[in-house]
Amino acid sequence: MGQIDRDLLKRLASKYVWWKAPDEAVELPDRVIAQVMNIGDYADVQQLVNHIGDDMLVEVLTHAQAGQFDQRSWTYWNHRLGIASVDHVPPIPVRRFE
Repeated sequence: MGQIDRDLLKRLASKYVWWKAPDEAVELPDRVIAQVMNIGDYADVQQLVNHIGDDMLVEVLTHAQAGQFDQRSWTYWNHRLGIASVDHVPPIPVRRFE
């Protein structure tokens, strides 16, 4: 991932990645970004979008792990970022047990 403002990520991590210390959470910036995309409030999402841009959001979404997005957020972001077509949203990542 490109250069990301660690202070912004730490602030967002303290709010949205509550199970880790912010300094630890920012070591996986894509996880913090995905969490904000999934459950962030409007102001935080807008700040993140304005800071990192759509290309990085596409990167996070296309490499998402199972459980990082709920169906509503998955559908929204796929349409918002132009990944989904009118009648087709890519399948949400799921855990596979083999």
